[in-house]
Amino acid sequence: MKTIGYRLGILLLLSLLASVAASAQTDAPLERSIYLSTQKATVYALLGQISEQTGYLFIYDSGVVDNEKMVKIKGGDRSVKEAVFEIIGHREVELQWIGQHILIRKMKPVSLHLSLEQPVKPLAFFKISGKLLDKQNGLPIANATVGIRGHSMGVVTNQDGEFRLHLPDSLLHRSVYFSHLGYVGQDLEASFLSGQTSVVSLEPKVVPLQEVVVRLVHPQKILRDMIEAKVRNYASQPVYLTNFYREGVELKSKLQSLTEAVFKIYKTTSFDAYSSDQVKLLKMSRLTNYDSSDTLLAKISAGIDACLDLDLMKMMPDFLSFDQIDVPFVYSSGGIAFVDNRWVNVVHFEQRKGITYPLFCGDLYIDSENNALIEAHIELSPEYVRKATDLLVRRQSKHYKFAAQKVSYTISYKPYKGTYYIHHIRGDLKFKVRKRKFLATYADLHTWFETVTCRVETQQVERFSRVERLPMRTILSDVEFKYDEAFWGDFNVIPLETEWSRVIDQVNLKIEKSME
Repeated sequence: MKTIGYRLGILLLLSLLASVAASAQTDAPLERSIYLSTQKATVYALLGQISEQTGYLFIYDSGVVDNEKMVKIKGGDRSVKEAVFEIIGHREVELQWIGQHILIRKMKPVSLHLSLEQPVKPLAFFKISGKLLDKQNGLPIANATVGIRGHSMGVVTNQDGEFRLHLPDSLLHRSVYFSHLGYVGQDLEASFLSGQTSVVSLEPKVVPLQEVVVRLVHPQKILRDMIEAKVRNYASQPVYLTNFYREGVELKSKLQSLTEAVFKIYKTTSFDAYSSDQVKLLKMSRLTNYDSSDTLLAKISAGIDACLDLDLMKMMPDFLSFDQIDVPFVYSSGGIAFVDNRWVNVVHFEQRKGITYPLFCGDLYIDSENNALIEAHIELSPEYVRKATDLLVRRQSKHYKFAAQKVSYTISYKPYKGTYYIHHIRGDLKFKVRKRKFLATYADLHTWFETVTCRVETQQVERFSRVERLPMRTILSDVEFKYDEAFWGDFNVIPLETEWSRVIDQVNLKIEKSME
């Protein structure tokens, strides 16, 4: 017994010495001296000043650090650690330096109890959540990608910059990346974000003028290179994509209907536009909030088939057929940008002067190294969008008159095991609508749809049977379905736009559990 006790004592002592040594090494950047002037500012602004001097970005639990709190500090020199304590107003936190980040977390309670019992098996899933902000102005970054390196799981931040992911515990030590067009991407191990609501900042990417000049290339050459590289970058074999989808209708800024679904998509290769994709409906939920005086008997051309048609690299729309005679588009260079730590060439296109029917215009973001299309932001030409009204409204009541105001789409691709697949699609269609024979002011109607790929499967991929597949031109809000309470569970509520990432995350978790 004495021998066992002696060994435990030696091990404990060595552990403490190693801890002290590691602490000294870890604390080195935290002991760096900085200068802050006498001032009164928000916590976020003051932490930003530390970042400017040190080059380190802060990540912290929003339950511990209040971004908006106004703090008054005196001018003078102090260490990074003391500056953080002074700014947040207390010392009950743990500071940890990791790479280019400083983490501020709740202080973990110290336990001196030694147990020889078997450790408790960790939970099968863990959660990371938080908010993504612009480092310079503190504003939320919407539509940014938060995902796991080397894995298909990921979400898109909502309009408030919020994100949430439930992940299997096997990914606890994998790298989580944060990326958005025009920002320097960030990577951090998932374990450092687990169990807290993190505030993460991205630094805008400033492109030096000399780099822009050197990198400018003729836009049509960029597009030709992109098409030639298609065989290397996009799927040459069918795959299954599991997608979360939702569509909604808002009238006079009031939500009229919301339909959510989980699809399994049989995705054909990117080289056969004539071979149709197939969709199998797995789960569905619908909520309507129609006021009898506001009910609109109209169906807008959007939804499932629109999402499939927006796979630009498969369908190759007319603005990518630039070598045809009398091409109706004009192409120009939009310079370069920075997406997920990679340079991209930006190609802008618009319809030629003199063409008066509605065509698309927009920007294409193409990786400067591998020539893959990463993002596309397109819309119907604002000058002629009203002429497209009859093409967009499939069915409408004879009592109403519609006029299209703005039609825009965002499409992004994400690599999985070296191959790019559709990741996120968003469509927004805005109209003015009024009752016929009435001179009342037009009301605003906004219909939208959005889908995110949650899972990519490349093995044992086969077409769905006729009974399983959903007709492509199905209007989802008309589909009869059986509500699965066990699947939708505790998020059977209207998820407002600010709750987008939360809903995606919960569906992702349900998908994982249902496939165990």
